[in-house]
Amino acid sequence: MTQKGKIFVVGFGPGDFKHITTRAVEALQQSDMIIGYKTYVELIQDLVNAKSIVSTGMTEEVSRAQEAVRQAEAGSIVSVISSGDAGVYGMAGLVYEVLIEQGWTEATGVAVEVVPGISAINSCASLLGAPIMHDACTISLSDHLTPWNLIAKRVEAAAMADFVIALYNPKSGRRTRQIVEAQRILLEYRSPDTPVGLVKSAYRERQEITMTTLAEMLEHDIGMLTTVVIGNSSTFFYDNKMITPRGYQRKYTLGEEKQPLRPHQRLREENEPWALNQQTGQARDDFATDPNANRIQSTVAIKPKPKKTALEMATAALTMIKGATTEVKVTPKLVQQKIESIFELAVSPGVANKFFTPQQMMTLAEVVGEAGTMEYTPEHQIHLKIPTTEPEVITEKLRAVGFLLAPIGDVLNLKACDFCYGEKADSIPYAEEIQAKLGGLALPKTLNIGFNGCGMACYRAVFDDIGIVYRKQKFDVFIGAKPVGRTAHAGQPVVEGLEPEQLISFITNIVEEYKANAHPNERLFKYFKRVKKILHFTYQDMSSKIEIEPAPCGD
Repeated sequence: MTQKGKIFVVGFGPGDFKHITTRAVEALQQSDMIIGYKTYVELIQDLVNAKSIVSTGMTEEVSRAQEAVRQAEAGSIVSVISSGDAGVYGMAGLVYEVLIEQGWTEATGVAVEVVPGISAINSCASLLGAPIMHDACTISLSDHLTPWNLIAKRVEAAAMADFVIALYNPKSGRRTRQIVEAQRILLEYRSPDTPVGLVKSAYRERQEITMTTLAEMLEHDIGMLTTVVIGNSSTFFYDNKMITPRGYQRKYTLGEEKQPLRPHQRLREENEPWALNQQTGQARDDFATDPNANRIQSTVAIKPKPKKTALEMATAALTMIKGATTEVKVTPKLVQQKIESIFELAVSPGVANKFFTPQQMMTLAEVVGEAGTMEYTPEHQIHLKIPTTEPEVITEKLRAVGFLLAPIGDVLNLKACDFCYGEKADSIPYAEEIQAKLGGLALPKTLNIGFNGCGMACYRAVFDDIGIVYRKQKFDVFIGAKPVGRTAHAGQPVVEGLEPEQLISFITNIVEEYKANAHPNERLFKYFKRVKKILHFTYQDMSSKIEIEPAPCGD
């Protein structure tokens, strides 16, 4: 039986070696494999001596977590890295979610240790001064995983409650409106002069710090590497520092070394009128502060309690008559809302059908509604993004009108030619069988299968990861195409004249080998080039070296 390994989920802080914890360094150096976003891997690569380092792109979080679990199950010690703290918009929760999906328990599964780090709100605050000395919150403006209307509610609630707010993921190249909307919401509750700190790449080589105001913050450069810290109603600037008072000026005389009130005296209501009464649980609203002084003025007159109305006195009397046995029901103020997520899927009329029916189009309009989006793709699919709490209701409606449904992401996609109705009629059932068996299969990276139904090959099947061409009642198979770039090339021909009854098992074997052995985010052509052999087929370099003629001088 294979000895189970271990997963470290490591937060390495802002990126400066001086701000990474000793435990984080120990975990990285104990690990056989490091897995992380490529930018983060580059930041800590001098600290590690792992046998294997796997770096992936920005949106490959799930594949990173899955690979970590797979390697740990095989006996490796794996570190999954996050900048900042791994438990704050990091990888910790996702690793646990993947484990739970597989039935993991702490008693019987691989060991997991989350190694904390300095989160962005803390590192950025230290560079700004002391902006989070009082109650603060973090809100991510990225709506890739959370619907915008929910994010907007959180921004408004934080604004109303006078929290200091740290905005994560405020803006990207394609996502530009969220920070504008957040500013609009905040200006409904905050002064335009509210101090704002913008920190880009905290404690890294390209660190930038900007002090501005809520009204003017959008005039400055804000991107994905920026954390936006918005002060509360008492935050102020002083000598290029952003400071939020904790409230000590109410309790202490800051200019005096010896305090006029002893600790037990400060707890009295006349000295701390802003605090909750320990017997009633109520706070007084009749105290006032002199903005030019360091302590509360004690000369405020106490307002007399208003007389009860006749209805209030009658209600109180009725309660006394009924006696103490009358149960007073208190309705709890619960914020109990269903978790609405962005449901993403692809729909198409079929494997080899490009015709949409009017009923299908009307159903799309219904399920997407005003809040969702539809995007048509070259693969004759429509990608849907729909905020919903009931994805199963959506899929039922789409299937009822004959749509073929497929997941979006790193999965197997099949596209068959659909430009003619000649010889393809004999071959399309094989395409449909591949779709039924392998379509939507989760893989290390998106894998496209192109299927041509005749020897004309008018659909570019040979430029997909796996190309299948039906010719003379048999199949030719190509693998490992690179469709873009200066070294773009068609797939390598590996089989000519494959018998139809052998096709499904042949394609399945290729896909299963790739799924089992490829690194996360590794395309099939890269995997083929790295391992040099798929099944019993040896890799051949299909890229052509293009000689570029020098430009004429123009004389």
